[in-house]
Amino acid sequence: MQHYFDEIVNIMARLRAPDGCPWDRKQTFETLRTPITEEAYELADAITDAVATKNFQHVQEEAGDLLLQVVFIAQLASEQGLFDMKDIVRGICDKLIRRHPHVFGDASANDSDEVLRNWEKIKTQERIAKHENTSILSGIPNGLPPLLKANRIQGKVAHVGFDWEGEDSAPLFAKLDEEISELKAAVAENIPEHMSDELGDVLFMTVNLARRLKIDPDAALSSVCEKFKARFALMEKFAAEEGKSISDYSLAELDEFWDRAKEILRKN
Repeated sequence: MQHYFDEIVNIMARLRAPDGCPWDRKQTFETLRTPITEEAYELADAITDAVATKNFQHVQEEAGDLLLQVVFIAQLASEQGLFDMKDIVRGICDKLIRRHPHVFGDASANDSDEVLRNWEKIKTQERIAKHENTSILSGIPNGLPPLLKANRIQGKVAHVGFDWEGEDSAPLFAKLDEEISELKAAVAENIPEHMSDELGDVLFMTVNLARRLKIDPDAALSSVCEKFKARFALMEKFAAEEGKSISDYSLAELDEFWDRAKEILRKN
């Protein structure tokens, strides 16, 4: 393992050398922001596909691509005397040990919820020691996609007890109905700002409900998007078989195509 890890670090150093790769030498912290985000999403997509197909080869490839971005960042930092790959690895190792006292220390944790509560307490203690913002929400990235951000915010506050009581989902459905009613009222007023606010409340509450049902809202929405794409692709195929474009049909005819595609995919 050490051999392979050293190898990728050495390869990156070679690519960044004066006689290395012109493209790699041109990169900066700023230019790597987009590739890092893209590689993270590609790995997430690969995991989704692998769970369905049981083929994890793509996951391996995408995990390597994401690791490369970390090694790249370490190389840039090393060149500027900031930190290097050893510092990154040492830092995460220390953090894992420090935040798992129930494994590496004398603390105890009876379930995963208690582990998460302890994790947040330890993080707060760390922030106090560093004179940083101690809010449990301070570590949530501003650039996180809104759906993921809502889920993360709700999960964070739930770890410290600010959550719906019990296991019954009925109160959450009732609250969602309430938010939808408020959205309808805002639409009736036809005030864009109010409609936007109320729709945001509906979406936020929907994420809350998903969390209560132990459903990943991002994965659920992604799945629906893929399902929609597959059905619409079939609709386009139906139109092409008749020598037409999808835009040549009325909405009623498209609805018939939709039902037909839905039935075909359900059987498959």
